[in-house]
Amino acid sequence: MLSSSKVKLIQSLNKKKYRQKYNLFVVEGIKNIKEFVFSNFLISNIYTTEPIPFMQEYQYQIISHEELKKISFLKNPHNALALVELPDTLPHSIQGIQIALDSIQDPGNLGTIIRLADWYGIEQIFCSETSVDVYNPKVVQATMGSLARVQVNYTDLKKLLTTSPIPVCTTDMDGENIYTSCLPQEAFLVMGNEGNGISEDIKSISNLKFTIPRFGKKQKTESLNVAISTGIILSEFFSQKEKI
Repeated sequence: MLSSSKVKLIQSLNKKKYRQKYNLFVVEGIKNIKEFVFSNFLISNIYTTEPIPFMQEYQYQIISHEELKKISFLKNPHNALALVELPDTLPHSIQGIQIALDSIQDPGNLGTIIRLADWYGIEQIFCSETSVDVYNPKVVQATMGSLARVQVNYTDLKKLLTTSPIPVCTTDMDGENIYTSCLPQEAFLVMGNEGNGISEDIKSISNLKFTIPRFGKKQKTESLNVAISTGIILSEFFSQKEKI
């Protein structure tokens, strides 16, 4: 049975200041938890309503569905919840295709971009310090386990990109057509805020500005979702790499 103090602690992890205070974040669902169990992350506790086939009984605690509802951040809770320690890591070397996010605010967008990075074998992402916290429960859930393989670093983005050893690429409605551009084999792909786009400070650093052309006859759509744009752009970058 979960104590009231433990329930209160877990509920508090919805806020960044308490995640930092207790050095913990929440992962929900046995499938997602499995990704973290078999990673470099350290698991503090696992609470589940049913046995977990890939673990020993002493490694988790069985609780009731009612108890799970009290600690879950989902409207329809999955069958398990884990408390995972915040990692203490340093950025990897900067090479190949890198992703930089300038003030991304929507948890679902960040989670989806992390999944895209995982899909394309990009092992780290750099976020501005004004971006949504990657350990927000909504972000963690949206990554569907990919966060176990993609490291997210928060940094002074302008300073990072100013000293970047690889070109800096940004999106711009007046930029070059991405499908007819010769894209670099190594580059920082910078994606901007959902409402305001990339800040002027970051745009001034850009070595290459490109756009995703609209093909529809009506040409009415003003913009694409930032996560969708990231997927399209990564696809073109890696498609050109494969042709070389």
